[in-house]
Amino acid sequence: MTYCLGITTKDGFVVASDSRSNAGYDQVNVCRKMHLFEQPGERVFVAMTSGSLSCSQSIVTLLRKDFGIGAGLAAAESMYDAARAVGEQVRRVSDLDRRSLEQDGLKVNVHVILAGQIRGQPHDLYMIYPQGNPLRSTEESPFLQIGECKYGRPILDRGVRFEHTSLEDAARYALISIDSTLRSNVTVGPPIDLLVYGRDELHLDRRRRFLDRDPDLIAIHTQWEQALRLAVQAIPRVNFEPETSM
Repeated sequence: MTYCLGITTKDGFVVASDSRSNAGYDQVNVCRKMHLFEQPGERVFVAMTSGSLSCSQSIVTLLRKDFGIGAGLAAAESMYDAARAVGEQVRRVSDLDRRSLEQDGLKVNVHVILAGQIRGQPHDLYMIYPQGNPLRSTEESPFLQIGECKYGRPILDRGVRFEHTSLEDAARYALISIDSTLRSNVTVGPPIDLLVYGRDELHLDRRRRFLDRDPDLIAIHTQWEQALRLAVQAIPRVNFEPETSM
């Protein structure tokens, strides 16, 4: 399984992903799901994938091939055009592999989160569906998720605000969201990749990989659980009125 998320604010964006591609009693595979495309000073993109690992790898390979020859993401004039370029490769891989996969009861079900900025354009955040069509984040809905979303969503709904959440706080929300998912679903697991991008920086250098048992990740997990328990204890007690006879 997978959990990837992107948060966009007026100051930039934060993206995070786990690295577990398969889980079971006797098999755990680790694979990086965050992929960087960068022309420093000109354009930067971060793509994260969920779904079929083989199809995801094919999509990223095609994106990198185009990027290397100045096409695709390298030629996009806006983030919308970039999202469409990703969608084209999603559809291309789907057309190549769908028939053989469906013969064995498998589906082409790749989702992509794309965050980035092109010089002279605003930073932005998109999700590309398996059909290749893009969905853009908005100020009212400033985060996007793919994979195992439900456990990590509540903290984002309650806390993240486009205008008021700082990038530092967005990074904290992202890690708490990831931690909540790790706590509740064994199919999501470390290493955890985190990247923070400030508006108009046009380079990707604030990134970190948290390995299993990373002391900072453990501290976040421990402090968050303790803070939750203290918050529950501070909530007013439930008042049970005496029963009255009808």
